[in-house]
Amino acid sequence: MHPASPCIPATAVTELLLIDTIGPFFRGYDRRVINWSKIPWDHAGRQGVAWWETVCRELGIIGRQASSWGFNAASMDDVAHLADHAWIEPEVRRRIARYRMEMRDCFRVLTQAGLAVHVTMDVFSATPGLLQRLEFENKSVNEYLRELLDQFLTDFPEVAGVIVRIGEADGKDVHDDFRSQLVIKTPAHAREFLEQLLPIFEKHGRRLIFRTWTVGAYPIGDLMWHRGTFAETFRGITSHSLVVSMKYGESDFFRYLPLNRNFFRTPLAKIVELQTRREYEGCGEYPSFTGWMYERYVRELKQAENVIGCMVWCQTGGWVPFRRLAFLDREALWNDLNTFVTIRLIREGTLVEDAVHAFAKERQLGDPDALLELLRLSDECVRELLYVEEFAQQKLFFRRVRIPPMLTVYWGNLFVSHSIRKLLRYFVRDADAALRSARRCMDNLDAMIPLAVRAGVPVADFEYMRDTFRLLALAREYYFAEDVNDIEERIAAAKTAYKAKYNKRGLRARYRVKTDFKPLLLNPRHLGWAIRFLMRRQRGYRVVDRLIILSALSLIYRFIAARRPHWIPGFASKSAMGVDVVFR
Repeated sequence: MHPASPCIPATAVTELLLIDTIGPFFRGYDRRVINWSKIPWDHAGRQGVAWWETVCRELGIIGRQASSWGFNAASMDDVAHLADHAWIEPEVRRRIARYRMEMRDCFRVLTQAGLAVHVTMDVFSATPGLLQRLEFENKSVNEYLRELLDQFLTDFPEVAGVIVRIGEADGKDVHDDFRSQLVIKTPAHAREFLEQLLPIFEKHGRRLIFRTWTVGAYPIGDLMWHRGTFAETFRGITSHSLVVSMKYGESDFFRYLPLNRNFFRTPLAKIVELQTRREYEGCGEYPSFTGWMYERYVRELKQAENVIGCMVWCQTGGWVPFRRLAFLDREALWNDLNTFVTIRLIREGTLVEDAVHAFAKERQLGDPDALLELLRLSDECVRELLYVEEFAQQKLFFRRVRIPPMLTVYWGNLFVSHSIRKLLRYFVRDADAALRSARRCMDNLDAMIPLAVRAGVPVADFEYMRDTFRLLALAREYYFAEDVNDIEERIAAAKTAYKAKYNKRGLRARYRVKTDFKPLLLNPRHLGWAIRFLMRRQRGYRVVDRLIILSALSLIYRFIAARRPHWIPGFASKSAMGVDVVFR
């Protein structure tokens, strides 16, 4: 590839400790379920001077606190809404001009706090008019982006780099002037993109942070875990402007995942993505402590070459009703704690116990030993009751996706259904152990209330956790217990009581409980055949995957979606990008 430009600063390959900062842009965004993946541009564009002043003030709070903890860079949205181009519709360009003006103030606040600003970008985001013009002019996406980013980096000298996402596009709920779409479909496409774009970053002395996160679409869809796809994508790339960004596991931000082995397969500069606002684990409404899990990853990463830092997601991610904003809301204590401990682990290799003690001292909490015991008990509850441990420990793949280890909870929804019961009974052999762990966790939750008082942390968070996990414990009985009387009625009653308690005005940021006890009319033997045919326990593809699962199944799914759309669950087809993306 291209040698590094002489103008690349020495800091381009030194420590990079990124924190996301988009939380303030959701102030006043009055929706029950929020897409926390991007700044809601339409919402921001309607706001006046006072709102933008609040955003800058809160960015200052985030920046100063993050910098004092040890972060040196910030991520912010996004190139599509900041880069001007003559082919964009005039009305949209007028809105971009105003947005650029306001965001310059935001960038200045973060820079003054000591954070180098990095701006996100989907490949590829475009307006309808822009797409038409590209087709008319017969210009490729890469050619357009070369021109766009060259001008963008000229216009914004304060931007230290661009964070590129190529494996996921906008969710189905996004109705914006710009819509992102997946245009990089193969490792060759990705390598061509890097070869054409990196010289622009070398020229300007900036970073291109390339995320390997994918959701399984197209041949590039296994980039985050498949060694062959990974090797082919970065073959021959040597630029010092490139930083490869990888999530810690082979799936999204879940537990029970081994460290992504691709950290050990390239000498290129790398950062690890860690999430401290756990989008699948309550988003900080109750403690979902990551300290001991991340401590293990950090220890392993010491053996990998050229890992230069991390990207910590403390406010971004998921389609959820939860609203606690790290650094800004007093209620966001657990997200702040996760973030504080994470950066201490990354920067200094601090022991988790010492980091927790330091946080308790900084926040003037109560007994730090009581806090540590609380975190140990809550960590056990999350691992064993939010997840079903025996299922979570299994390595399962479908097409190009590692199947998430969490089956009964998804973002802001708790699912209790007969179909999940059938699946869990297939995968989980030791039903008694699953039931015992649920009872033990409920005992833990009772013991956590007095510990919370001693630790000087909100007791209400543990009461909410206990009420929520009680539903999970009832669901565990439904899944695994034999001859349990009235379990469906008890779950229905608990659901009604939970909704009455937590669905009041001002308490919308709570889980929705979705129940379906209608029997799944599928013989267990036939279910087993289907699972063994569709899923595999190895990373490598089987012959049946290459001949049928990766090709013919896509055609079958498209036929079903067109002719029998009611066969596809509404939640699966409407949330995020929709389940259809897995079949591309």
